[in-house]
Amino acid sequence: MQLYDRGIRRRLAPMLAGDRRRLELAYSLMFTLPGTPVIRYGDELGMGDDLSLPERQCARTPMQWSDEPHAGFTKSRPVVPVISGGAFGYEHVNVAQQRRDPNSLLNWTERIIRMRKEVPEIGWGGYEVIPTRDHAILIIRYDWRNNSVLFVHNLDAKPREIVFSAGVGDAGGLLVNVLSGDHSRADDAGQHRLVMEGYGYRWYRVGGLDYLLDRSEIDTDSPVKSRRGARAKPSVMRAHRKQ
Repeated sequence: MQLYDRGIRRRLAPMLAGDRRRLELAYSLMFTLPGTPVIRYGDELGMGDDLSLPERQCARTPMQWSDEPHAGFTKSRPVVPVISGGAFGYEHVNVAQQRRDPNSLLNWTERIIRMRKEVPEIGWGGYEVIPTRDHAILIIRYDWRNNSVLFVHNLDAKPREIVFSAGVGDAGGLLVNVLSGDHSRADDAGQHRLVMEGYGYRWYRVGGLDYLLDRSEIDTDSPVKSRRGARAKPSVMRAHRKQ
C-alpha cells in the first residue's frame, strides 16, 4: 500500500495476517500475470511492518537475517529499529531459520522463482484468458514458439470444481503440473475437470515436458499447433513482451 504516492508503507504479510495460503496465491498471481514481477526485500520471508514509524519507514526496517541482536543486520544500533516481538518479530521471522526449514516461505519463494525462469512463455509469448463460469477462478494461457503454459488460480477461500478446455487442440489433452505430481488429463470431449482448494493455484505445461522438442526457432504469429497437427484458435487477448 502506498501513502500519498510517496512510497510503500505496508508489507503484504501483515496485510494478509500472515496467512500462508493467501501469501502463496498472491505471489503465484504476481509471477504468472503479464508484466515484470517485483519482490521487495524481506517479502520472501514474510517480514512485517512497523506502523509506529513515519511514512515509508514502516516498510524499511532492517533485514531480518537471524535471531541474533538487531536481527544480525548490524552490531551497532540501527537507525531504523528492527521489528521485535509479535508474529513478525526477527526472533521468529528470519533468514537463518527459514533456510533450515524446507517448507518455509523463503524456500517456497526460491522454488517459485526458479520455476518462473523455466517458463519463458510468460515473458515472451502472447496470452489468452480462458473464460469460466466461476468468477472466483482465473485461467490464463501463454503461447510462444509452439509451446504453451497454463495457470489456474482460485481467488476464493472455498474449494471450487471447474471444467474447462485448454484451447490448443490435441496437445491440450495433457496438462503437466510443474510444481507437483497433480497432472490433469482431459476427457473424451477435451474438457479438464479440476477441484481447486481454497486459494489454490496450479502451474501447468501443456502437452508434457518434452516441449523443447516442439519449440520453433523463430517467433511466428500463427496459432499454436498441437503435436498431432491440429491448430488452436488464435488468442483473443495477445500481447508480446520482452522478459
